[in-house]
Amino acid sequence: MNALYASRARKDKIIRVLCVGAAAFGLIWLGLILFTLFSNGLAGLSLSVFSEMTPPPGSRTGGLANAIFGSILMTVIGVAVGTPIGLLAGTYLAEYGRHEKLSFYVRFINDILLSAPSIVIGLFIYGAVVVPMGGFSGFAGSLALAVIVIPVVVRTTEDMLLLVPTQLREAASALGLPRSLVIRRIAYKAARTGLITGILLATARVAGETAPLLFTALSNQFWNANLMKTMANLPVTINNFVQSPYEYWRQLAWTGALLITLAVLALNIFARLLGAERKSK
Repeated sequence: MNALYASRARKDKIIRVLCVGAAAFGLIWLGLILFTLFSNGLAGLSLSVFSEMTPPPGSRTGGLANAIFGSILMTVIGVAVGTPIGLLAGTYLAEYGRHEKLSFYVRFINDILLSAPSIVIGLFIYGAVVVPMGGFSGFAGSLALAVIVIPVVVRTTEDMLLLVPTQLREAASALGLPRSLVIRRIAYKAARTGLITGILLATARVAGETAPLLFTALSNQFWNANLMKTMANLPVTINNFVQSPYEYWRQLAWTGALLITLAVLALNIFARLLGAERKSK
């Protein structure tokens, strides 16, 4: 018996060491990435980055104001379009069609979209929107981001609503509330923190996407708020600047990468804090 216990304890220690080693390996690379971004990006961080347009070739002055504006605008529109669709689809899967055959196919397609490379979605929007419209546009970029948002919100909404105890729904129904009000006033309220967390994670997912915007919004060097025309954005601007022969452009690329990383990191931390708060209640 003692020999069996010693063998199990030894195996447990080995597994723990392997787990800690794997976690440390991942954290080391994350730390190196953040260190590289901060060491290279902070050097170019100034007020002009947020107040001036992207510079022309060879210029030593300029910023990322138009790219930052375009990224924020397309991300906000993409999340605003994708979130309601994802919430409604997730609500159907969790509340109305939990055991229906249609739900199986919806979940299957949603899982495919969830794991599909973003460049494939960009190519789809290019063929379905950009080509018929005759050119790149911020509208097409927003639509591509919305398609990426939808499966994330669907999965999170379904999971969060399934965690709401059935007894709460039954108690509300016993009081005479129709099913729609039970979902809105009981299920949504109980799962509110989880739903917000899912939306934040979806926002973080699309904030730094480059591939779909290359095929949809493209980019330009001017301030543009017209969604029917090409629109500057940080990911594509970084992709263009980092390959350029101009030192100032490469410096702006590092600074833009740092800004995106900080934004995504802040969204993820806030989402995790909301999730932790929900679990502690």
